[in-house]
Amino acid sequence: MEAVTPREVSVQDEAVDKSTFKKCNQIAFYRRQKLLHPGKSSYRALLESVTLSDENVKFQIIHEENKVLLQVEICEIEGNIFRLKIDEASPLRARYKVRDVLIKEPTTQRLFISQNEGGILVLSSVNEDYKLQVIANPFQVELQSKGETILSMNSNGLLYFEHLQPKPTAENEEAASDSSKETQEDLGLWQEKFGSFLDIKAHGPSSVGVDFSLRGYDHVYGIPQHTEGLLLKNTSDGDAYRLYNLDIFGHKIHDKIGIYGSVPLLLAHKPNRTSGIFWLNSSETLVDISTKAVHGLSGSAAETAKQKAVPLTDVRWMSESGIIDVFLLMGPTAFDVFKQFAQLTGTQALPPLFSLGYHQCRWNYEDEQDVKAVDAGFDEHDIPYDVIWLDIEHTDGKRYFTWDKKKFQNPRKMQEHLRKKKRKLVIIVDPHIKVDPKYTLYSQAKDKGYFVKDRNGQDFEGICWPGSSCYLDFTNPEVRKWYADQFAFKTYKGSTNILFVWNDMNEPSVFKGAELTMQKDAVHYNNWEHREVHNLYGFYQQMATAEGLIKRSSGKERPFVLTRSFFAGSQKYGAVWTGDNTADWSYLKISIPMLLTNSMAGISFCGADVGGFIGDPEPELLVRWYQAGAYQPFFRGHSNMESKRREPWLFGEKNTQIIREAIKERYVLLPYLYTLFYRAHTAAEPVMRPLWVEFPGNIETFGVENEYMLGNALLVHPVTEKDAKAVSVLLPGSAEVRMNIYTVTFQTILPWLCFLQIPVFQRGGTVIPLKTTAGKSTEWMVDTSYELHVALDTEASAIGELYLDDGHSFQYLHKKQFLYRKFTFHKSILSSRDESGQYQTMCVVERVIVLGFGHQPTFVTACSKDGKEKEVVFTYDTKTSALTLENLALSLAADWKICVN
Repeated sequence: MEAVTPREVSVQDEAVDKSTFKKCNQIAFYRRQKLLHPGKSSYRALLESVTLSDENVKFQIIHEENKVLLQVEICEIEGNIFRLKIDEASPLRARYKVRDVLIKEPTTQRLFISQNEGGILVLSSVNEDYKLQVIANPFQVELQSKGETILSMNSNGLLYFEHLQPKPTAENEEAASDSSKETQEDLGLWQEKFGSFLDIKAHGPSSVGVDFSLRGYDHVYGIPQHTEGLLLKNTSDGDAYRLYNLDIFGHKIHDKIGIYGSVPLLLAHKPNRTSGIFWLNSSETLVDISTKAVHGLSGSAAETAKQKAVPLTDVRWMSESGIIDVFLLMGPTAFDVFKQFAQLTGTQALPPLFSLGYHQCRWNYEDEQDVKAVDAGFDEHDIPYDVIWLDIEHTDGKRYFTWDKKKFQNPRKMQEHLRKKKRKLVIIVDPHIKVDPKYTLYSQAKDKGYFVKDRNGQDFEGICWPGSSCYLDFTNPEVRKWYADQFAFKTYKGSTNILFVWNDMNEPSVFKGAELTMQKDAVHYNNWEHREVHNLYGFYQQMATAEGLIKRSSGKERPFVLTRSFFAGSQKYGAVWTGDNTADWSYLKISIPMLLTNSMAGISFCGADVGGFIGDPEPELLVRWYQAGAYQPFFRGHSNMESKRREPWLFGEKNTQIIREAIKERYVLLPYLYTLFYRAHTAAEPVMRPLWVEFPGNIETFGVENEYMLGNALLVHPVTEKDAKAVSVLLPGSAEVRMNIYTVTFQTILPWLCFLQIPVFQRGGTVIPLKTTAGKSTEWMVDTSYELHVALDTEASAIGELYLDDGHSFQYLHKKQFLYRKFTFHKSILSSRDESGQYQTMCVVERVIVLGFGHQPTFVTACSKDGKEKEVVFTYDTKTSALTLENLALSLAADWKICVN
């Protein structure tokens, strides 16, 4: 079979043909579930079946019509988390349960039965803050906090559970009337057609779903990934949010179709309370959302009469298969919900420092000479960068773990050249393997039976970049171990320890497959169909890749792996990006809420291709995208092979200067950014976060998506409009915020614009650590001195912190080789003290800028821990109230104080 050329694919997909992908009403299990309308549930709880153990409470529910019994398990997990599972009591065969996403089986806390009579079962938590009320008929569960109902399950009666049944016999099928056959076919019970594709459902229909009502909430977020705004919208138009990982080249703006990755986590927020729902199911999932105002949600009749209409958001989850396994995250703050989700799925991996620098990528840098020329171009134009990337053309005929022998004759020498420049290389490794018996990777995998099978038991073959390809079954732990071993230096010829990895096309992408992905009736490890594990495929490849990079270093070095496809828990293994975006202002604008949504779903290390992957950005758009990307977690310029070359110096000196300054701003900011990643790693705090997370009581912030907080200290407002003459910046809160030499108060909307910069404000009451200057790459900056920006609040106080380690190893984890400093400005004294760790550094704090200092000091002194005191040189700007302290040379690793008198 001939290979599909890049030209064929890109032209074919230049404008997305929506008929390639299903609309909601073309999805059989969705149509079946939507036949069940809100009303009284057909399920009744058998409360006489209740059993109580230290681990959970169990009871059965029964469907009043088909009499099928389901087993319900409820448990409380420490930290205000409740888990509810529903499975068949006696299934025909085991139903799929998601593995490997949870970092461990959660530790449960004992629930107590405080009532079981009158058709009501009341379960109380250990601390008595929460109660679960189970109503028997119709079956419903309410979760209450201090007497207030936070959410309820099945209150709209939409619990849906297709129990497994024997396949109809030929005699039964013959006996069925033609109309019955048509109905079965229309509902897609045992097979489903889409275009020319036929999906045979070997085990029949197995869809599950249920509704949740969130009381008092009308702002909901999450369930990435979609090219959508920050706030989730009502789906009353029949267009549900789809969680189904798909390769959609040039995905449309404001579309609820799933792209690339899925995290089935939804957050709901109202003033000063946040809750979350984590739906642990890796099959195709659709989510309906409806928000309305209702009266009298709780309380006595007299109280109800006084109540005004309050919002109620209904969320309906519908999955093709598996069981119902849902975690209710009770917060009560957004940061509590982030920690609760991380407690289940893990925190963001601490990335190596180089990966927070700037990355330069293109499909494709042609050969070794091209790589060296681009690398030299950054030095020639005084632009920092850390990593250059190679796309699929670097391989020998799209065979991964190989090199094109003509274009990359000596890849090791090329990497040694980059190493001397203190830079790194990232290469692409996709999951499809070229069908070629002479290709060692293919022949080994085939001999070992490591490929996904088709429904007939043969190796599944699809078309991707190499042409005819087979797909490694990463759901198999043995395959993952074997795959990890491929990264060993002795196996991956020409690789070195500065080579890192990009996993692309791992939805998985299949060019001539149904919806450009793998057939759902393909078969994986342990005989599970692809429909069960589809959204986990990329998750497993990234897991195996990260483990391979760690293994090749004998467990000493942190990996860097970027993946396009992801699931809940992918944050443990590296970074993600938003995929094949377009060089258009609308894609720059939508990238902000997309990244915020990923961040709220646990994946802090995320970014969007700077400049847009598809097409040619005009210079103004490219400049604005660099300015935005410099303040986002993953910072990579990337472009399609059909796009014109767009290295940062190709757009005229004026634009080169602005891009240079944006990238240098990023490098100066790295101490603060690295500290934020440490917080994400240890405390599950998103690096990039919506305004409402920091200002949970300010309703004005709840829908803001054109600006965001970078950590708790910086407010960033990218410019996303062409020819913008001004932007309006919302500055929420009651403290003060400062930007450069200006002081403005919160609770204002500030018009601001400058083409050389974008609005970035430092929040009053914070201290930000910075480098005094940018270097050629992060490794060039190891010994560069630091400066602190201290923005005082209305009480003339501020706090901040700095995390520092060697930037590449696991020594911070195993031997506490790190520094964690806390900076405090209070009563005119700035102090630095050690919080923990024992990392040695020769770096010093050279400069301090205090914004908002109310008067000119008489003198300033610095005092080290040993009691030595010295006078400090300072300048004070009376117009801006900015105090600058110079030539400090205070050890970063030691305690000290600066007294301003």
